[in-house]
Amino acid sequence: MPAIQSQRDETLRSLGNLEALKRFTFDTFCPDGHGLSAERQRNLRAAYQEAVSFSQRLQGWLLLMGGYGCGKTHLAAAIANDALSRGIMPLFVTVPDLLDHLRASFSPEVAQSYGDRFEQVRTARLLILDDLGTENATPWALEKLFQLLNYRYMAALPTVITTNQDLDRLDPRLRSRLADTGVVEMVTILAPDFRLGGVEREA
Repeated sequence: MPAIQSQRDETLRSLGNLEALKRFTFDTFCPDGHGLSAERQRNLRAAYQEAVSFSQRLQGWLLLMGGYGCGKTHLAAAIANDALSRGIMPLFVTVPDLLDHLRASFSPEVAQSYGDRFEQVRTARLLILDDLGTENATPWALEKLFQLLNYRYMAALPTVITTNQDLDRLDPRLRSRLADTGVVEMVTILAPDFRLGGVEREA
């Protein structure tokens, strides 16, 4: 059993993007932002505290919404890195990359079948999907995302999702599950793009 789990963890590690995000931890996140108004400072700190709380309990879903560079990916990666430090192998992956991995598994040159790969993704102990809504929304992609999220929704598996899209722009089947407040904690981050300085500017 340990050997099987080790192999499973290695597969999740190879599928994910977490290796490049080691620096994104709760310690390196600035929960008060830079030059924010009091309201936005409170909002960002509340988002930080909700991410920490989710990381400690790993129950239900956490949906992080907001514009580019507001801190969504940092908090999501911090949850993943915290889980990893406690011996829980997360799968952290951007949605376009995940779909590419699944498509590639149809190739006869790939050792792991599509069915096996999809099963490992949908049953991951902690799944973190970054940038939902940036994928090429083909019928196949939408169907795979629905199958994946519906399985985790029905099984109540810990899941974190980030998006810069309004819910009404997502596929209705996905939106229905993401809007279920009995399962999903929805957090909207108001901070501006930290890559542009993260400081509020006059309109």
